[in-house]
Amino acid sequence: MLKSISLLAAFLLVCCGIALAQGHNGTIKGFVNDKKTGEPMIYTNVRVLNGNTGVQTDVNGYFSISLPAGSYTLMTSSVGYDSSVVTVNLLPDAVVSKKILLNPSQVELKAVEISSHHAEKMTQVGTGVTTITPRELKLLPSAGGEPDVAQYLQVIPGVIFTGDQGGQLYIRGGSPAQTGIYLDGITIYNPFHSIGLFSVFETEAIRNVDVYTAGFDAQYGNRTSAIVDVHTKDGNKNEISGIVSVSPIMSRVLVDGPLVKSKKDDGSGVTFLVTGKSSYLDQTSKSLYSWEGEPFSSGLPYSFSDFFGKITFNGGNGSKLNIFGFDFNDKASLNNDTNYQAIANYQWHARGAGATFVIAPTSSSSLIDGKLAFSNYNLSLAQVAANPLDTTPQATTVGGFEAAINFTYFLPNYSQLKYGVEVSGLHTSLNYYEAPGIVTTQDGQSTMAAMFVTYRHNFDDKFIFEPSFRLQYYSELQKFAPQPRIGVKYNINDHVRLKASGGIYEQNIISTKTDQDIVNLFSGFILSPDESIKDPHGNTVASNLQTAYHGVAGLEVDIKKVELNLEPWVKYFGQIDELNRDQSITNRADFIAATGLANGVDLSAKYSYQRIYFWMAAGYQNVSYTSLDSKGNVQTYPAPFDTRFNGNIVTSYTAGKHKDWDFSARFNIHAPFPFTQTQGFYENVPITSSITANPSTANGSLGVLYPETINGGRLSWYHRLDLSAKKRFKTSEKTKLDITFAITNVYDRQNVFYVDRITNEIIYQLPIFPSLNLTFSF
Repeated sequence: MLKSISLLAAFLLVCCGIALAQGHNGTIKGFVNDKKTGEPMIYTNVRVLNGNTGVQTDVNGYFSISLPAGSYTLMTSSVGYDSSVVTVNLLPDAVVSKKILLNPSQVELKAVEISSHHAEKMTQVGTGVTTITPRELKLLPSAGGEPDVAQYLQVIPGVIFTGDQGGQLYIRGGSPAQTGIYLDGITIYNPFHSIGLFSVFETEAIRNVDVYTAGFDAQYGNRTSAIVDVHTKDGNKNEISGIVSVSPIMSRVLVDGPLVKSKKDDGSGVTFLVTGKSSYLDQTSKSLYSWEGEPFSSGLPYSFSDFFGKITFNGGNGSKLNIFGFDFNDKASLNNDTNYQAIANYQWHARGAGATFVIAPTSSSSLIDGKLAFSNYNLSLAQVAANPLDTTPQATTVGGFEAAINFTYFLPNYSQLKYGVEVSGLHTSLNYYEAPGIVTTQDGQSTMAAMFVTYRHNFDDKFIFEPSFRLQYYSELQKFAPQPRIGVKYNINDHVRLKASGGIYEQNIISTKTDQDIVNLFSGFILSPDESIKDPHGNTVASNLQTAYHGVAGLEVDIKKVELNLEPWVKYFGQIDELNRDQSITNRADFIAATGLANGVDLSAKYSYQRIYFWMAAGYQNVSYTSLDSKGNVQTYPAPFDTRFNGNIVTSYTAGKHKDWDFSARFNIHAPFPFTQTQGFYENVPITSSITANPSTANGSLGVLYPETINGGRLSWYHRLDLSAKKRFKTSEKTKLDITFAITNVYDRQNVFYVDRITNEIIYQLPIFPSLNLTFSF
């Protein structure tokens, strides 16, 4: 423990020494904002024209440059905005603050043009990282004409999506429980609705989404596979604005604007943002799918509602305080009128509130940010009487608080130092009833604390070195977990770059999904237990923490307007703690420790020119687990989401004299998922203590015999084509109407969703689904 703390302290002192060893330089700092809305301009270039250096703004629109005393000219530029030029006179050891406002360009730009972020690629490691903006989200043909993060995540290299109904995302070999999902700093334990095409996040409220598929730095902890970090916009500082949208799937609304308007462009003020959406697919699907027959003609049993609200207090110097809250609901309710016997009745409810802040000290070049938040997630799955195998009512709860404070220093030549402290408390409970009658009840609490430091140094625009270190403490295990990580990049030239990242990752969250389920909507969460756990070979593990080791490399090549990215990767999951689902075997422990190995290679290509946008991502992966089978034998088998090949093609074209037509298409294909086959059936006669009971005449329940090989079978190939067409009407200077016609699953491919083990009936994913969406913006 003392050795780990000493290592972190030494690393922090060295990095701080580098940051402070700037002689008598002065500092130019500030924020870059959209002049029309006041929204921070993220990842915007701020160049020193007569200093041959520069930086990029962060997610807060903040920048800081350390320079020798003198007079400097700063130029700020971003795609879709007029450039801004300001002159600054800098004295030794002085700190000069500037607030730069960019005007949206009056010259009409190419409708599908997306900034290549060339400076970002040259100055940041960027291994396994994808940044998504609302503009990119809307290039996809969306189900129901409703663009959503859930649909865009599916086209990111290394991401596997398990289906339209009850679908989950598996990122480069990791399960959903091994992926951290954050909304403005709050952990979201289930971001996807039961109709897997939609998430809880409102597209129009998103500022950006950062997806880390492997090798992420020490800023993020307590997850062993991937991170999805969602940041929302602040409210419009100048006027009331919003959208109202209606489709056959849902209605949604967003309204934002000033509560206290700034008296000048760089003054203080208060803004608000409110979003809400509600689905009615369980009702409309009865008409939409009346011609499909059962089970679709009885209606798709999915409904959800989401609410998010935010108030922002803006200081004149760029500091701000956000107070926000959310309430997300999802339900799949079956009744006697439906034949959807393969899906259990379940519902979940997530709610939370919190505050985030950004402080830009007047006399310092640092940026301070932090959070304090509370959240709670409940999921229940009720018994379905129509299914004789489903005798497992289940419930899970996850709740707690999260608090953090971070300090960031923007150093010369795109270098950066960031360190912080986090504290969180977590309570989990789980009730799970085994089919044989064994009841599992788990309840746990933990307080976690962490310190981290990351340092990025850019050597002469050629070599980028980014070491980081995280030290995390888990109270329920009384365990300190040191986690060193590193990233490097070498710019061969302006068009070819090499990169690599890796590190150690640990977490104390356990999922309850079982490898024997063909599909499983229920995903419980529990903390790592304090009891002894054995690995598949019968050895007691040294720690109940789940661990993983990442290694990912990359090659970036820009050929004219084509951007290529090739990334081979490997993740070794040294320990995956699981609930013991076969407690009838000799080992009756509540938990067992498995291991996993995931490796693959992903290739992506992007082309953007004038009216055309093209995106392609293809990948190969191999994911296997080693654990105990039902007889207590060690077995290595493919993970339930181990589809060896996954490919996506997205294309968009802007047409019309006034560029008011958008046509988009997406094609997805992936290899079959594995599943455990059914070998036979038996009568499971209950054991009773009654002396009058006669086992030879008693009626038992129907049990299933599984083969010795776990996930020895494969379903069929999945593929689907989606199309959409959008027409924009400008109804006034400040209002417009978008009409989108979309078709999901154009050629009505019957992709397998579920196979009933008793009747062998195949339930398919969504059939062809045409829809019309109206979106009014003001």
